[in-house]
Amino acid sequence: MLGNSYEGQVCSAARALEVVGERWSLLIIRDALFAGVTRFSDFARRLGLARNILAARLNGFVEAGIMERFSSAGAGYQEYRLTGKGRDLAPVIIALTDWGDRWAAPNGRPIIYRHAECGGDVEQQHVCRACGMAIEPDQVAIERGPGMTGAG
Repeated sequence: MLGNSYEGQVCSAARALEVVGERWSLLIIRDALFAGVTRFSDFARRLGLARNILAARLNGFVEAGIMERFSSAGAGYQEYRLTGKGRDLAPVIIALTDWGDRWAAPNGRPIIYRHAECGGDVEQQHVCRACGMAIEPDQVAIERGPGMTGAG
């Protein structure tokens, strides 16, 4: 059984899960990215999420640099906007949605991501940075990177 954190893992995926791996986290980010949600009350209403849990997630995103908190002058509410670090999670959301469409959507795709300019479906691909070839997961080899220094 997993512990409460991935702190001992020398793995960037595990470290990312420390920040966005809780069950509501990627849904909050999804709504900020693709639905333009910024207000606390709108997140709460759309997700049906308890206010204390939502507050904890949003505060964690602000601390992690994924979102910035803004107070609207005279409006009496706060907004949360994604930073570049937060917007960089878009491919993660799209890939997870693609997987869910294939393996967990018995009635078909509930949401389709489309290119705003031409209307085409958005698709995730793995591409080699050196040769530009689209690759499959079984064509990927791993090796120790510089962040592995001092790890067991």
